[in-house]
Amino acid sequence: MKVLTIKQPWATLIMQKDKRFEFRSWQTKYRGDLLIHAGKGIDKEAMKRLAKYLPKELPSGKILGKVTLVDCIKMSPNFKELLLKENKDIYTDRSFKENFGWQLENVEVFDEPIEAKGKLSLWEYDIEKN
Repeated sequence: MKVLTIKQPWATLIMQKDKRFEFRSWQTKYRGDLLIHAGKGIDKEAMKRLAKYLPKELPSGKILGKVTLVDCIKMSPNFKELLLKENKDIYTDRSFKENFGWQLENVEVFDEPIEAKGKLSLWEYDIEKN
């Protein structure tokens, strides 16, 4: 199954359904199930700014759950405005330095996160082995 590694706190915010879009500089034609991997990297500024949304402990180096990638939307002024109205804490002007918003739905959090090393881009993980 395809996996996307995301820095914390963004991976957790996606799994809590607080963040519906992940931003990337590149687009993908892939649509379907996608595992969310919390990488070892941390966005320290976001951790401080979004503390009220976050649990005390954030997992890293683990696959947290599964989502469905339903769309990959090119950034536009209208799209940015809609997201800022949705949640101006999560979506800031800084979010939009990337060119594409990956729309994520159907969040399914795993009871036990799966230990895994992250990789760049979309990568494959055999979920059947767990």
